[in-house]
Amino acid sequence: MNKAGTQRIETDRFVLRRFRLEDTEDMYANWASDPEVARFLTWPTHSSVEVTKSLLADWIPGYEDGGYFNWVMEYKETGKAIGNISVVKLNENTKAADTAYCMSRAYWGQGLMPEALNAVMDYLFDVVGLNRIAACHDANNPKSGRVMEKAGMKQEGILRAAGKNNLGICDEVWYAMIRNDRKK
Repeated sequence: MNKAGTQRIETDRFVLRRFRLEDTEDMYANWASDPEVARFLTWPTHSSVEVTKSLLADWIPGYEDGGYFNWVMEYKETGKAIGNISVVKLNENTKAADTAYCMSRAYWGQGLMPEALNAVMDYLFDVVGLNRIAACHDANNPKSGRVMEKAGMKQEGILRAAGKNNLGICDEVWYAMIRNDRKK
């Protein structure tokens, strides 16, 4: 496994890059303070811009570790930060990662998240050298599963009452892609 860390990735509509403190306002306004975005997530909405700033101040030093992968999604059309995608669990022994993502509600339904997820998966397979990339969603949030399917992940199963998010205990639907699944 190559500990390449969070490097800049460019897609048709995004620059995926490291967070900066200058992203505080966009992050707060575009997704971190929105209860609808956080509905199925494990963290509460941010009560103030200072909460967001404090979180970013905690995240940014993590970039010094080559095993830390956390991208802000900068929308090229506006130059605004509209979401994030990250590795939330990394298993070096099996060369596997669990990913998570969220994005401003204003951009839902435009195929943006699968674009970002595909780019991150390509990076994790091709640059980092991972063999497996997985993600899960609350069974009551099938739209997140559609993102995973559009990115080429395959559903592996449902873990009953295995997760907890802002709505409480939930069933987790797991998807993954392994290196051999790729169509490259």
